[in-house]
Amino acid sequence: MNNMNTDRRSFLKSTMLAAAGVAVGGAAAAQDSKPPKLDLKLGLDNFAVRNMKWKAPQLIDYAASLKTDSLFITDLGPFEKFDDAYLQDIRKLAADKGLQIQLGSWSICPTSKAFKKDWGTAEEHLELGIRMAKALGSPVFRVILGTGEDRKTEGGIEARIADTVKVLKSKRSQAVDAGVKIAVENHAGDMQSWELVTLIEAAGKDYVGANIDSGNACWTMEDPLENLEILGPYIATSSLRDSMIWESKSGATVQWTAMGDGIVDFKTYFNRFKELCPSAPVHIETISGFPRELAYFNRDFWKTFPKARASDLAKFVALAKKGKSIPPHRSADAKAEQDYQKDQIERSIKYCQDVLGLGLKG
Repeated sequence: MNNMNTDRRSFLKSTMLAAAGVAVGGAAAAQDSKPPKLDLKLGLDNFAVRNMKWKAPQLIDYAASLKTDSLFITDLGPFEKFDDAYLQDIRKLAADKGLQIQLGSWSICPTSKAFKKDWGTAEEHLELGIRMAKALGSPVFRVILGTGEDRKTEGGIEARIADTVKVLKSKRSQAVDAGVKIAVENHAGDMQSWELVTLIEAAGKDYVGANIDSGNACWTMEDPLENLEILGPYIATSSLRDSMIWESKSGATVQWTAMGDGIVDFKTYFNRFKELCPSAPVHIETISGFPRELAYFNRDFWKTFPKARASDLAKFVALAKKGKSIPPHRSADAKAEQDYQKDQIERSIKYCQDVLGLGLKG
């Protein structure tokens, strides 16, 4: 009788645990439920916490606290000096905390609406970035062409691509000698993936690669998974985020989100990422809270995308049909926006570690 009661209690306990989704076996079972590790480096893009206005040492401390492997500093503002001695000290500070720094900056297209002369000419800007990347131990220097506004300029995006290629070619020897690959991003609606490939091939893929941005892919009507397939062989580094996409009256609306809050199938994405570019780090760059409509049902919209491919649009429309409208975010004040940005990146990093199996540390 005692044995029967014991067996019944064990059976009931097992059934209750199973119903609650908990496997019998305690910590060992919980360990088994963790996602398989993908052995991809995980890091954050400092633009995710842009309103903190942190300098490089503070960014290093923050990245280390999140147990990341890499820190992508995508503008030059966090560096108090540009000389090699200072940059090498920053490199050592990061290395002591188990981090590699990757470096980036902004437009090197002299005819882009986004180009600024803060660092001299486009050529001088690129040369500065290459030197700084070498001193920091960064294998890449991220740059951009511009934004979607450049598609409206004289000659269209093709002319801006040609101008960017000229600047890149002028500094080929410096990049090769420094061992730094120039990573051009698909940025803010400027280029679709196939257009970026055209730029890389024209400049020379031996020293020019891609900084893939999954969120920006959506701004050019590309399914992020298809964008990955096209850019995969060229990827040198990344700036990634999730997106929610839904159908709207004039086409579709995109709103960037924290990882796991959007519609992108990142489990499939990162399994393929590992196959295509296993040495590239996964940097998360959350820029959440505001919607952007792509009014592709309006005739005028296509003036800036005269060579868009029907197959790409079809995949994007299919993705939009699966999404749902979400409300925008508005912060009450500067402190609230800082807190929001930190929440978005911290939740995203944890999701990447705990759900997607990314990172060598976490």
